[in-house]
Amino acid sequence: MIRFLLLTFLCGWVEAQQTPPAQPEGTLPKLSITVQNVVAPVWVYDEKGGYVNGLRPDQFHLYDNGKEQNLKVDESFEPISMVILLQANAAVEHMLPAVAKIGNMIGPLIIGDRGEAAVVAYDHRLRTLQEFTSDPDKITAAVKKIYPGSSSNRVVDAYEEATRMLRTRPPARRRIILMIGEKRDIGSEARGRETLINMQLANITVYSVDMSRLLNILNAPTPDIRPDTRQTTGVPMPSGVPATPTTVMQTYGTDGNSLQFMPLLIEIYKDAKSIFKSNPVTVFTKGTGGTEYSFYRGHGLEQAIEDIGEQVRSEYMLSYNPNNQEEGGFHAITVAVESPLAKRVQTRPGYWLAARNQ
Repeated sequence: MIRFLLLTFLCGWVEAQQTPPAQPEGTLPKLSITVQNVVAPVWVYDEKGGYVNGLRPDQFHLYDNGKEQNLKVDESFEPISMVILLQANAAVEHMLPAVAKIGNMIGPLIIGDRGEAAVVAYDHRLRTLQEFTSDPDKITAAVKKIYPGSSSNRVVDAYEEATRMLRTRPPARRRIILMIGEKRDIGSEARGRETLINMQLANITVYSVDMSRLLNILNAPTPDIRPDTRQTTGVPMPSGVPATPTTVMQTYGTDGNSLQFMPLLIEIYKDAKSIFKSNPVTVFTKGTGGTEYSFYRGHGLEQAIEDIGEQVRSEYMLSYNPNNQEEGGFHAITVAVESPLAKRVQTRPGYWLAARNQ
């Protein structure tokens, strides 16, 4: 209980430190354990879905539970530390040639000249194929080492291991997990809620490339050509899933804004285990402010890597010390931008904070 209260009190993308060290110029402040420092990555989109760059700090307004905060806005491109998680069970055997091609794309498109990446493969095991390196050739070679394993798919455990690895990197670096695989979890031992909290504590953003749809097509039995004459309302939902619009979106990970995702996120902090069984990847991606991509056609994976690289380079980093820390429970984050070009704003939906009197 003490450990849980401590974790939830600190939740909000903060590095807990007993004594705040001197910070390099241009990096975000890391405060002591007695102060809450919340960090929110923000992307601003125009009416055509393109990124709006070059905004001034005074054009941003962030609200924490409806209360405006004093912000620090950073658009500088800090070096990246990234862990690449690759599903390597029996289901992905047909996908491995496509996955092997991404190794030489990671360096120039995402981590850049000063960045670094590590590679982890997972099925019933977690195998670190490459420790952190800035050498793109080593990243490429590591990705090509993937071979199919068992039927297990320890997604949550893989995220937990990636988080542990990223916590060893300098706090000034931008920490990213890139996951390529299916959304479902089979065989993990880690608790999904604690894994999400650990990622938030370590200032990690998750990007995921879902290959579930393509794997279903490749591994599906021969289709029945007879037409389905049932009405849509007569087709049952999967076992244990109530047929409501909100639950359908949450279960299958379809696109939704932060407000739609909020009820699910609140349930996460109540330890709703079934959520992590059905779709942990969506929880981790949306819960850290990242983005999901789908891989269901020939060059879809390469396009996803290009899109992630563009998004990483278009990020604004907002940080603040909440002026309402006495409010326990879920703190919703909303961001407004004063610009006629800004039509949509993406950020993390919020964080969980234990009440001071608990």
